[in-house]
Amino acid sequence: MGKPEISSLSWTRIPKGYQLGVKLKAGLNVKFNGFREQDVDNLSNFMTNTLGVTPEEKQLSISGRNWGEVNLEGNMLTFLVGSKPAFEVSLADVSQTQLQGKNDVVLEFHVDDTTGANEKDSLMELSFHIPNSNTTFAGDEATPPAQIFREKIMSMADVGPSGAEAVALFEDIAILTPRGRYTIELHLSFLRLQGQANDFKIQYSSVVRLFVLPKSPHTLVVITLDPPIRKGQTFYPHIVLQFAMEELAECALSMNEELLNTKYKDKLEPSYKGLSHEVFTQILRGLSAAKVTQPGKFRSSQDGYAVRASLKAEDGILYPLEKSFFFLPKPPTLILHEEIEYLEFERHGTGGASSISSHYFDLIIRLKSEQEHQFRNIQRNEYHNLFNFISSKGLKIMNLGDAHGTSGVAAVLENSDDEAVDPHLERIKSAREGGAGEDSDEEDEDFIAEKDDAGSPTDDSEEEQSDASESEETKEKPAKKEVKKKEAPVAKATGTKRKKKDEEEDGGKKRKLKKKKKDPNAPKRAMPGFMFFSQIERENVKKSNPGIPFTEVAKALGERWKKMSAEEKEPYESRAKADQKRYKDAMAGYKSGPTNIIDSGNESDSE
Repeated sequence: MGKPEISSLSWTRIPKGYQLGVKLKAGLNVKFNGFREQDVDNLSNFMTNTLGVTPEEKQLSISGRNWGEVNLEGNMLTFLVGSKPAFEVSLADVSQTQLQGKNDVVLEFHVDDTTGANEKDSLMELSFHIPNSNTTFAGDEATPPAQIFREKIMSMADVGPSGAEAVALFEDIAILTPRGRYTIELHLSFLRLQGQANDFKIQYSSVVRLFVLPKSPHTLVVITLDPPIRKGQTFYPHIVLQFAMEELAECALSMNEELLNTKYKDKLEPSYKGLSHEVFTQILRGLSAAKVTQPGKFRSSQDGYAVRASLKAEDGILYPLEKSFFFLPKPPTLILHEEIEYLEFERHGTGGASSISSHYFDLIIRLKSEQEHQFRNIQRNEYHNLFNFISSKGLKIMNLGDAHGTSGVAAVLENSDDEAVDPHLERIKSAREGGAGEDSDEEDEDFIAEKDDAGSPTDDSEEEQSDASESEETKEKPAKKEVKKKEAPVAKATGTKRKKKDEEEDGGKKRKLKKKKKDPNAPKRAMPGFMFFSQIERENVKKSNPGIPFTEVAKALGERWKKMSAEEKEPYESRAKADQKRYKDAMAGYKSGPTNIIDSGNESDSE
């Protein structure tokens, strides 16, 4: 920094010493830390005599107030409280900006492993609230002061448009994670995602791999990053872009011919024309040198590349790839084959579960790190293809062992009453009998078959069961006659027990239990919140899915109820509480009234 370049000098007292600030005529500010108190006078005299500039002393604001004014000058943002600087930050360190609501602007800073190695804390985020009454960044109804402040930051910080023109530009691209619509700029060394409220600058050195995965009627392009980008407190290691499958695009690269023929020879072409996702992927691959992964040999029962599944209550699709499994779109989960310790199948419909759930199964992937991913509700007709694919990759399947007897899917083979047994399930059975390696078979303790045929996710007590459920139980009782014979009837009088025992011994025949008759005067049982929800939404489900079987309607309602938040369930739960109160009050009057005499099946004086 020569004498003609220097505009002004300043000293600032900071913890453990002094800071020398040098302001250049070009607008930049440079800071030097670590000066001792005894150095200040000597250096000030030297600068005055040699440079002709006398350093001024700057006083920091120590009031502790967090409201004041912002001064943007050169590459520095200064926050002033009472005309004194409270703090300064370099705008070159800002990585992205976000507009939250109409009045808040959030600045996020670059994360660099190579700097600040000795610092325990690093500045990650700074949030400013700019009220509509602000006059420094005056705006109007369409453009509030906060937006003007953000645009000013973008024009000065590292998040704004760079001086160099983008090599390629893709506008209005739908991104599923992080969700939004963005304009994507592909530069020589980085790509930039510019949205209405978020901006991300991603170095190509962070791009690990690209995935191109069809999901009719779209094609997903996934950019895997290390380190991930950050939005608020959430990190995103995968950027999931969505292109229309049949959409066409043309793109001419903004790159000089010399650079194209030297550094990017055989990597890029002067122009591209074709499907939009192919054009984008080819250009990004040429600039970043990242490898591209596409679907391999796996085919589903519908000749697709993936199977439908659920992960953490989110519906999506699971792609079995040649070297990994990839669940998309949310939460995007990549599982490499080399990270897997074993896989395990869990078949629905065992243990007396409903016939609805028997059409689905779960796939559990256990990692060597002891982490576990459970992909639920995979259709039964996908089981054959998945099993063959996983076996061909040499991955360990726990259901084929013999150590603890039959469990998981193999148990269904031996105990299921389903006549339509899949051929591939027979293959598992034969594999078990033939000794499929040294894999141990663990008991399936985590899997508990659902008992509610109605598909309700709630766990209601007997008192809250609906009349419909009660009538189903009554219909099933004759079919379970053998079980009921073994149960002793409950009676209060010991004389009655003795009399029944004598009758059974003398007659040599087992006494049939008398069914409990329902009193028509008894109050109607209270209904749970799910039943109120079902009454209202059942017709909507039928209209949305013409011809849907009755059993599938119940399952669809149950799945929707599981995904609802507590706030969404609140109206139905409120009605259930009111109905429960109604039932309790009615039961109190019923028990105290003269009508509380019903045929209980026991011998008594009242009968």
